[in-house]
Amino acid sequence: MDSTDSRVRELLAGTLVWDNHACMPLRAEDERFLPQLERYRRAGTRVVGLNVGFDAIPWAESFRMLAAFRSWIRRHPRQYRLVATVADLTRADRRLGVFFDIEGGSALNGQLSLVETYRDLGVRWMSMAYNRNNLLGGGCQDTDRGLTKFGRAVVTEMERVGMTACCSHTGHRTTMDVMRHATKPVIFSHSNPLALWKHKRNIRDEAIRACAATGGVVGINGIGMFLGANDNSSATVARHIDHVVQLVGIDHVGIGLDYVFDMQELEDYFKVHPQTFPAEGGYAGGLRLVAPEQMPEIAAELLRLGYRVADVRKVLGGNLLRVAKATWPRRLDVGA
Repeated sequence: MDSTDSRVRELLAGTLVWDNHACMPLRAEDERFLPQLERYRRAGTRVVGLNVGFDAIPWAESFRMLAAFRSWIRRHPRQYRLVATVADLTRADRRLGVFFDIEGGSALNGQLSLVETYRDLGVRWMSMAYNRNNLLGGGCQDTDRGLTKFGRAVVTEMERVGMTACCSHTGHRTTMDVMRHATKPVIFSHSNPLALWKHKRNIRDEAIRACAATGGVVGINGIGMFLGANDNSSATVARHIDHVVQLVGIDHVGIGLDYVFDMQELEDYFKVHPQTFPAEGGYAGGLRLVAPEQMPEIAAELLRLGYRVADVRKVLGGNLLRVAKATWPRRLDVGA
């Protein structure tokens, strides 16, 4: 038995392993893919964020997806549990904890009070925009004019109710505005350093430093076209993690693999929404993704780079737990 393999198994057994972003099909009537959440549990992951909507789909669909996902998880209580508060993240059982996220503020439909409603239903982070501009601010594939007045109100309301502000898919100008406006940690839930691979979805070192200054975390994305030339190797994920560590320290990096369970649905989105997914950005078929089963490999790669076990634990989930303690609700009066 390889000594590294033994160290990894021991490390994972004592670690809160957290993937901050996963993508099930956004079809409320289709439960065929949901049993694949078991892949996370078997690979040692303990918490996963499940997407319920993004700006390119009708805003009300997020509520249908929340109802569908919550119902399915509650019907499978032996394997899964809904995560609502910080205390739920560290429960001592072998179930996979699931919370929800929204990519882009169009899900609010211009209504500030919906922030709290989404919070009550288990949404724990929301990004400002999804590639294109919206009522909150600019997207990374658009002409970014900055955080709007409504966007500032949304960030403030998210902090009040217990939801983490996210700047993945968001334009650089809006991102920097969010970092200046926020009083609590801000995250990039699933974004990679532009310094390592040139893509409009990737983020500048300046933005990484600003995120760290808020106390936030950059979650490294596992989609090949953001890691490199369609590269989904665990070694490359570790290299992106190491770039963030060298830039801002071990406390400000995590993992958000962005694993897509139904690639056909994603490729259909590319075709139907060419402005959101421009062809020149590499949005096409044949994307390679970092799979949930690679989490142990990523840990092994970090150990090979000389990272201490305690630091690997921070990357795998400890840093996101710290952000949750600073931004999530301690208790809920209603809902989740």
